Amino acid sequence: MNASPSVWTVMLALLGTHLAGMGVFLAVPVLAPAIAAEAGIPAALAGVHTALVYAGALVSGPLAGAFIRRFGAIRVLQAGLVFCGLAVALAVIPHPVALAASALACGLGHGPVTPAGSHLLAQKAPPNRRALIFSLKQCGVPAGAMLIAAVTPLIAEAYGWRAGILSVAAFLAASAVVLQPLRRPLDAERDRSAALGDLRAAWRAALGSLSILREVPVLRRMTAMSALYGISQFCFSSFFVVFQVEALGVPLTEAGFRLAMAQAAGVFGRVFWGLVADRIGAGPVLTGLGVAAAASGLALLLAGPDWPGFILTLAGMGMGATAIGWNGVFLAETARLAPPGQVGATTAATGFVFGACMLVGPPLFSVMVQASGGYALGFGLCVVTALVGAALVRGAGGVARA
Repeated sequence: MNASPSVWTVMLALLGTHLAGMGVFLAVPVLAPAIAAEAGIPAALAGVHTALVYAGALVSGPLAGAFIRRFGAIRVLQAGLVFCGLAVALAVIPHPVALAASALACGLGHGPVTPAGSHLLAQKAPPNRRALIFSLKQCGVPAGAMLIAAVTPLIAEAYGWRAGILSVAAFLAASAVVLQPLRRPLDAERDRSAALGDLRAAWRAALGSLSILREVPVLRRMTAMSALYGISQFCFSSFFVVFQVEALGVPLTEAGFRLAMAQAAGVFGRVFWGLVADRIGAGPVLTGLGVAAAASGLALLLAGPDWPGFILTLAGMGMGATAIGWNGVFLAETARLAPPGQVGATTAATGFVFGACMLVGPPLFSVMVQASGGYALGFGLCVVTALVGAALVRGAGGVARA
């Protein structure tokens, strides 16, 4: 491929990357009931897995800019996917140490993925279609989660949970190979002579990008909103299956199917909200999504074993369309508001704050479950974070029509 790829080609490639990348976040939580039974640990510790993934991402994410300059964004994506595949495979050892090491390594591999993707797409997305294109790219996240939630329980039921883990690892490695035709045209401007130098210094310099959030108040509010919405998103994604299995007595395959339906709603939501945001602006869309996510979280808070299955499915889909559907609009608005030439740095800065909050949110959900013996408090956390995030973005006057 010698000609420069179109924005749609790049978007589709990144969609596939995010689709595969969700394996690092959800493979273990979705299979947590089966893994926990063999490892002798509580399945509700799925939130700790999510936090450890983000801990790893916090280490490697700020280095994305240096890696992109030296190797090119496509090569960074390929290396990250392969590393993630190896890290996921480590989870076949049902020991707490191996599971923790797998999660941390997954985060190390995944940290540069979103900054690298935004770097590629920001150069090609036309301003009047920015929110839609970013939202389409971000559809890979719920689409990947949908695939994992639907397929891995079936593989686990037929061949054991280890087969489910290894299938995700293979998918990650295969996705890296698929990106190879884009390597030459999209990485042509990389600086092969650029020295990585002292990575600790590079990490400190990357953290300096946090100053962007101090200098642009609207970005600071948007970043806080994203962190709060992210707590609702990842607590829901990490615990919806375990909640159904442990609290409602739902079979693993049925619980996984409901999560897949919720993620499908997230796919639809990311496209639809991107279209709406391109017409009316990001602010009203993001505010409304927070309020709607809180309403869906309240439904899950009240859910019990006697609830009809279709009501539970609808509540999960409502959470998917809102708590999972906001990311593309947010990333597009972040790219619009970023200082000239600093889209990658701004994305890395917002991602760092987001990841830091993920170190707290999902484990706090786990603590609430362990302390109360139920999931109501945890879903209450989702409600509160969604409402506070909506209030923050409503007050961000600079979030206007793109």
